[in-house]
Amino acid sequence: MSTPTTHDDQTPTTSEPAGSTTTGTAPEAAATTSFVQRHTGRWIEHWDPEDKTLWEDGGRRTARRNLVLSIFAEFLGFGAWALWSIVVPQLPAAGFDLTVDQMFWLISVPSLVGATLRIPYTFAVPVFGGRNWTIASALLLLLPTGALILVVGDPTTPFPVLLVAAALAGLGGGNFASSMANISFFFPEKEKGAALGWNAAGGNIGTAAVQLAVPLVIVTGAGVALDRAGLIFIPFILLAAFLAWRWMDNLTEAKADPRSFGVAVHDKHTWIISFIYIGTFGSFIGYAGAFPTLLKGEFPEVALPLAFMGALVGSIARPVGGILADRVGGVAVTLGSFAVMALGAMGAIYALGTGSFAMFFGSFLVLFVATGMGNGSVYRMIPAVFRASGGTVKAAAGCIGIAGAIGAFGGFLIPRGFALSTTLAGSLVPALWLFIGVYAVMAFVTWFVYGRGAMAEARV
Repeated sequence: MSTPTTHDDQTPTTSEPAGSTTTGTAPEAAATTSFVQRHTGRWIEHWDPEDKTLWEDGGRRTARRNLVLSIFAEFLGFGAWALWSIVVPQLPAAGFDLTVDQMFWLISVPSLVGATLRIPYTFAVPVFGGRNWTIASALLLLLPTGALILVVGDPTTPFPVLLVAAALAGLGGGNFASSMANISFFFPEKEKGAALGWNAAGGNIGTAAVQLAVPLVIVTGAGVALDRAGLIFIPFILLAAFLAWRWMDNLTEAKADPRSFGVAVHDKHTWIISFIYIGTFGSFIGYAGAFPTLLKGEFPEVALPLAFMGALVGSIARPVGGILADRVGGVAVTLGSFAVMALGAMGAIYALGTGSFAMFFGSFLVLFVATGMGNGSVYRMIPAVFRASGGTVKAAAGCIGIAGAIGAFGGFLIPRGFALSTTLAGSLVPALWLFIGVYAVMAFVTWFVYGRGAMAEARV
């Protein structure tokens, strides 16, 4: 049995029991009893969460502490990622003269950057340490929030400058990948799914939180103070960095295997699942980014703070989708999600024709719930697919990273679809019909590849 220890060149400050030996004489047992010593560097060696003794004697407490602090940092990352989604609808009131297309560019470019950063962020954890990278990635959020503070105060700011500032918000999108990679090393297999589910859901809720809080914070007297949207983040970013520095840990066992990505790249299932995940997670992040602007454009008389409810219900639905997939199979839940997403989009089309806000809002809430359920079920499908197809654990691990990155590109495609639809047709309806068609194709692919034959028998 290996036992965890922490090391650094500094003097230890505190310690907690992390495991003990169960064989040998009493003196021998006492001599080999392990403690997780708290040093300035907080590196833990010989971490093995599958060791029941280690896990019960302090390991679980260490893992859960890191999980809670990781959720908080990732929550802020998603919030920063979504910041422009709620700032953009307020720009005209602050004196900015932007076209519809320009506004949708400001909404979509953070998703493009965030998706691109996800794979390098995954490798940052084993290179720098989970705790160290959590500190760094939290402090990096000062860049997008600081840039926003600088550019939104002057309505004459050129659009390219606004676009660069919005692109920096993509740094928050990379946080999801590094946070998930880090937490996966802390928990045993039997508890890993739940831990990653809480980590993902806690981060996703950051989108809803910023869409609720920012409209309330920036409103003043007869105008809006958009710089407050960035200012409110500063103390929380510094707090997250401090908490990570003080109480999180690095694991020497947290080693990324680049070969897993190489194996996954050459497996067809990686690309099929990535395509499907664009439809679920890409829809979630895309609709979450566009929803405030859609509400403002179609129903300007409605209070903008209602926009947060879409991201909230989608976030809550994610772990529910994973749990349901464990019971009935990921394919069944994913197919049901695509069907409900198509119905939600149809409801939104009907609402636009009748001018019904209640129908439009309700239809989008249905859409958000379905995307969240689909996110949970697709992630549950990945290990099951590779087991059923004779793939390796490395391939499954690589697929998770690749699918997470590719799926996030949907957050760029959906706002751009709305922009082109509005520019060319003067309506959101063509874009919604296009999305319905894409969901039908994705549902067919899911059924054709995973809903028949050996995959169906394995209840992927």
